[in-house]
Amino acid sequence: MMTWTDRVYADPVPYLRHRAELILALGPPLESGDRLLDLACGDGGLADFLAGIEYLGVDADPKMVEEAASKGRTIVHADLNDFRPDRPVAATALFRALYYARDRPAFFRRVAAFTERKLVFDLNPRQYAPADVEADLRAAGLDGLTMRPFFVPQTRALPRPVGAALVAAERSGPIARLALRHRFTYVVAAWRQRT
Repeated sequence: MMTWTDRVYADPVPYLRHRAELILALGPPLESGDRLLDLACGDGGLADFLAGIEYLGVDADPKMVEEAASKGRTIVHADLNDFRPDRPVAATALFRALYYARDRPAFFRRVAAFTERKLVFDLNPRQYAPADVEADLRAAGLDGLTMRPFFVPQTRALPRPVGAALVAAERSGPIARLALRHRFTYVVAAWRQRT
């Protein structure tokens, strides 16, 4: 059965694998046994790339819950604006869904209250000014911040060498920033710095 992940991502394996790598590595690292909350998770396809991480997916679309079940994944049916986990999580992820937050500063404050290590999300700099988002994160108490370009395309399958070159270009500094003016997103990790 073809699921949402199969329909939405032209080549889901490199896309979701690279996203998972950045979730684990950006900001304070995640380790085996840590709990990750994935808000607006779709059918939970990211879980397959987070070996050793306790995965909790949440999506507002009941069809996503059904599709997750068809792949042997369990996700919770809830709106990202209202959901609170039963206990704190090490990390919260939010991809391709920041625009669902009804009140971004309030959303960041709520997530910061139950997230112990970091919040990781994607940011389209042509949709939201990074400085505004950074100010909202700092107001929520998340004063540690790193942003990394993410150049793996969602809607195009690329030959492996081209995909590898794009991932390498994420670290190219000025060239990456220039590319972000026209296409692609950042992956942002935000956390409370320990003093």
